[in-house]
Amino acid sequence: MTSSFEFPAYPVHRVSDAERDRALGHLRDGAADGRLSHDTFVRRMELALVARRSEDLAVLTADLDTRLRGATESPLTRRLFGWVGRVSAVSVGIRRAWAAEKLPRLLLPQPGTVGEVLSIGRDPGSGLRLGHETVSRHHAELRPQNGQWVLRDLGSTNGTTVNGQRVGGAAVVRVGDQVGFGSMNYRLSAQ
Repeated sequence: MTSSFEFPAYPVHRVSDAERDRALGHLRDGAADGRLSHDTFVRRMELALVARRSEDLAVLTADLDTRLRGATESPLTRRLFGWVGRVSAVSVGIRRAWAAEKLPRLLLPQPGTVGEVLSIGRDPGSGLRLGHETVSRHHAELRPQNGQWVLRDLGSTNGTTVNGQRVGGAAVVRVGDQVGFGSMNYRLSAQ
């Protein structure tokens, strides 16, 4: 006799573009008003851009009560805060680009020049051994597929990222991409 388990399906409300834009606007306003530090603002913006549910966005903006501010702001003040937010976004982009150029380069072999899979981790048998405490023993693997490289996280503790986005399964990587294994970051380059 076999038994089957059925779990009730709960509706998940996906985030619309309008909801995401509204949340991003609340975060920009909170940073412009001084209610969020720069680091908190940047981190919440990153989380808002990858949020999949409305509840995730609500958590990011819960402490930013905009109802009290709206009635007292003049149009000039709103324009000034918008301008400050845009200038701040440009400076963050410049800072990231500057930091990206300083990253050590990770040389991508040509597909077909190495074995089927290049393993990445702290394990001594890894093809790319990274001896940092934030890197798991079997952290990720790089595999050639149809003439391009596919990076797959192997359930690492501290995660694998491609261009700042955490890899949930696998991602195609190219020359110039920024990849991270735990807190170790590299810029991919060709031979």
